[in-house]
Amino acid sequence: MEYKEEEFLLLSGIQHFAFCPRQWALIHIEQQWKENYFTIDGNILHEKAHDQDKTEKRNNFLITRGMRVFSRTMGISGICDVVEFHKKRDGIWLQNYEGTYIPLPIEYKRGKPKANNADQLQLCAQAMCLEEMLVCEIKKGFLYYGEPKKRTQVLFDDVLKEQVTISFKKMHELFARKYTPKAKMTKACKSCSISDVCLPGLNKQMSASAYIKNMLREEER
Repeated sequence: MEYKEEEFLLLSGIQHFAFCPRQWALIHIEQQWKENYFTIDGNILHEKAHDQDKTEKRNNFLITRGMRVFSRTMGISGICDVVEFHKKRDGIWLQNYEGTYIPLPIEYKRGKPKANNADQLQLCAQAMCLEEMLVCEIKKGFLYYGEPKKRTQVLFDDVLKEQVTISFKKMHELFARKYTPKAKMTKACKSCSISDVCLPGLNKQMSASAYIKNMLREEER
């Protein structure tokens, strides 16, 4: 099965979906978004990664920034922060360059590595798009985190790739139904930029009067 271009979802949405399916739906289905410190800081980091829109050659590898990718089989499109092409004998041919190369996707993220695998899924999705576009195999990539300022290697095994495929299938199903999942209150809600739009507290089992009283107490504080 292949998706039509008008059916493509944003590749970066898998990071939102892995963090919270409701957050993804509010942003990508209901088109609701608000900035906070974390999103602004992340945008600045990505702007630095995309500050050049050309290919740069260094020794035996090439650096491409802001490369657009897509997958018809997963029905997604997006942009890779950085893709390095390292010269290898078993690589692919690139127009205007001698030799063969292996693509290496690199995604820039703010802060520290997360407890969940949302970032790994996003990076793996980029690699899967590159594999489909360039007809090659990509075994690894890197996440660059702003706080430790170093790369973390990610191996693209079958388990991670299957998670990516299943996630996008579920996202397409929800998007087709225009369905927004119910809120599930977690500690992560405190750092969510759209928590006041999501209102996860409304999902708690309490009466309307109790909820209003609770909100009034919060206002008084």
